[in-house]
Formats: sequence, structure tokens, C-alpha cells
Amino acid sequence: MSANNKKWDWEIQSRTSWMGSRLDELWEYRHLLVGLVRRDFLLNYQQTVLGPFWIFFQPIMTLVTYVLVFDKLVGIPTGTVPPVLFYLAGIVLWNLFSDGFNGTSATYRENAHIFSKVYFPRLIMPLSQLSTHFMRFLFQMILLLLVIAYYLVFEDVSISVGPWLLALPFVILLTSMLALSLGLLFSVITAKYRDLANLVGLSIRLLMFLTPVIYSIDYIPEKVRWIVLLNPLTPLFELFRLSLLGEGTVTIPQLIYSVLFTLFLFAGSMLIFNKQGDKLIDVV
Repeated sequence: MSANNKKWDWEIQSRTSWMGSRLDELWEYRHLLVGLVRRDFLLNYQQTVLGPFWIFFQPIMTLVTYVLVFDKLVGIPTGTVPPVLFYLAGIVLWNLFSDGFNGTSATYRENAHIFSKVYFPRLIMPLSQLSTHFMRFLFQMILLLLVIAYYLVFEDVSISVGPWLLALPFVILLTSMLALSLGLLFSVITAKYRDLANLVGLSIRLLMFLTPVIYSIDYIPEKVRWIVLLNPLTPLFELFRLSLLGEGTVTIPQLIYSVLFTLFLFAGSMLIFNKQGDKLIDVV
């Protein structure tokens, strides 16, 4: 067989594509993805005092702060849900979003030295970051479920979730997609304009106050409630509490808005990330 008739698994070209890597190409690099997740996990918790227990320490300390400030001092109502359960549910889901976003938004700034030396699908890096933080989320979900079980058994708290529990995987998937989409988009922006990285970090912290993490949507006055409802995370947090704690305010139009916003943002971010990827190597 002549050299011209050989069939290659894939071909590296100078042209960039709006579609990026094929699914079969990403599958070929699955072992690299697993290795990166393992590396990140070990780097975060090796040679530390508490080791993997830091996964639980951060939400617990945040929970203590929220209970002292927003429940004891400010007195924000949490309905029929105990404040500990209300705040912990918001903290766990918010950590998934914020950690996933912060990890993926630094893709080009932190990995330019690797991208310029060896080829692999660029999407592997943000996927590894999101997977690492998703593992942290699963451990924190176990903590949340244990606290819920404690209140059910020892505090005689009644929680009725019914069929809403089936919506839990849907909420987790959409929240992860939002974190990944925004992370991919801002990884391109902050690679070109490094000073915006500080603004992005500040913005994501301010976004928490426009997301029902420490309050219920019913607590917001109706005349300004539309501002919070513009946030696509709002119905996801309300549905998350509804599916686990049996209390939350969410409507079908809000869910449709959140789903459509997430899908359009995901598609647009993927296209921009894949198209701009090779060009950014010369910039960073």
C-alpha cells in the first residue's frame, strides 16, 4: 500500500474548526483525562494536615458562618426548613458551580506551556478540572445527605420531596454545564486580556448574592425579584432544595428559560473555545 493510501486515525492540521475535537478523539484520550483528575486530586490534598477532609472542612466552616451571620444576626427566614439544611444545600451546589467555573476559566493561562509543546484535545483540560470538582461535589453531597438523615431521625423534621427527587440529576447536570460553559468562554477572554481575571473573580463572588444561596426567592420583594430571576442559576437552586428538602419556588417557564440559556451558552462557548484555541497559543 502506498503512503498516499494509508488511513490515519486523525490528522493534525493548521486550520481551526468551530466543532473542535470529535467524540471518538476525546475517547482516545480518556486515560489522559483520568490521569489529570488523579494528579489534581493528589496535588490538592497531599502533604496537608487534614488531607481529603479539607473537602468537608470548607463547607462546614462556611455553614457555621452563614448560620451565625444570616440566621442569628440578620434573621433571614428559611421557611420550614432548618437553617443548617437550607444553607448547606445552597453551599454544596454553589461550590460545584463556582469551583467548576474558576477551574475551567484558567485553562489557557495555566496550561499554555503544555499546549505549545504537545498535542491533545484542548477540551481535555477543562473537562479534567470540572471532573475534579465534581468529585468534591459528590463527597459534599454525601455530607449533605448525612445531615438530612440526622434531622430526619433525631430532630423529628418532616421532609416531603415526592417526585421532585427525580429532578436532582437534572439540576446537577445543568449547573455543571453552566460552570463549564462560562469557564470555557472566560478562559478565552482572560487569555487575551489577563487583567480581566481579577474582575472575573470578583464578579463570580458578587453573583452569589444574586443567586438564592443564602435566601429563598420568596424572600425577595416582588418589585426587584426580576433581577434575581434573570440569573439562570436561580431556578436550579430552588429546584435543588425542592428535590432534597421539599421546599422551593420554581415554575415551568423559569426552568425552560434556564435550560435554553444553558444550552445556547454551552454551544456558543464550545464553538468559541475550539475556534480560538490554536490562535491563543501565540498570545499567552
